[in-house]
Amino acid sequence: MPWSFALPQAIFASPLLAVATPIGVGMTSALLTSRSNTKDTYKQLRQPPFSPPAWLFGPAWTVLYGLMGYASHHSTAVASHSILPGLREANQTAQVLYTSQLALNFLWTPLFFGLGRPASALADMALLIGNVSLLMANWWDSDRTAFWLMTPYLGWLSYAFYLNAGVGYLNNWTLYPKSHSE
Repeated sequence: MPWSFALPQAIFASPLLAVATPIGVGMTSALLTSRSNTKDTYKQLRQPPFSPPAWLFGPAWTVLYGLMGYASHHSTAVASHSILPGLREANQTAQVLYTSQLALNFLWTPLFFGLGRPASALADMALLIGNVSLLMANWWDSDRTAFWLMTPYLGWLSYAFYLNAGVGYLNNWTLYPKSHSE
């Protein structure tokens, strides 16, 4: 297969690696950004209505990463056993979309908490929602199970978009006062 912007095929082919990869990389991204004390920052920010407690994010993202990882594996398994023309090509497109949505997802935490740029994080979130929507449209046609496994993720991303926009607006689009960066 020619080079593409997709995770190695071995990750998609293994249910364990497919689930563990987004969970592991997501945890790593959060831990590397936690040097700025994300929970303390979150508590100090003005929050929009219906903001969840900080402790909820870890368990929610673990479940969502697991579901999306299994969806990527399921889609790959269905495509590899299919005799339908075009399904393998659709799966290659899905793998690129899946990989790019992971990259956008993992970029959000450093943008929002690491750099304190909620407007940039909101733009990233908009791209992420668009990417996931394209991925789900692909899976609607090729693997309905993978599609349905992604619906909680898209729902959470929509909620996260609201939270990001609300926090940005209520905090004048900056997370840290000028003294933090000096």
